[in-house]
Amino acid sequence: MDADAELRDLEPIFHRAPPGTTRAAFAAMIADTFWEVGASGAIYARDDVLDTLEHRYADPHYVPMAGLDLDDFACRAIGDGIWLVTYRLRQSDRLSRRVTVWRRAGENWVALYHQGTVIA
Repeated sequence: MDADAELRDLEPIFHRAPPGTTRAAFAAMIADTFWEVGASGAIYARDDVLDTLEHRYADPHYVPMAGLDLDDFACRAIGDGIWLVTYRLRQSDRLSRRVTVWRRAGENWVALYHQGTVIA
């Protein structure tokens, strides 16, 4: 499988159930130095994101991708083993532009950074 297809399967990173939905499974998908700028403009550290994901996926009523629509997907190599993924994400009535920076780590992908920006 090529990088574009693999990364398309991983995005949106925090709304898809990756293989395993435990904190450890999510931790393996994001770098130790990972951080995020949310659509609100707030900055989230790795542990903040892991706490949110652990809570989200512990809810038996949470359905990954329910009410979400992803389009305008693009994937570009930006360095040696580093890829930039961009897309639009509709969450009910909110539309945002998303970006994730990924690094190839052997057979796996590890997210380095993620940002959401609301589209007015």
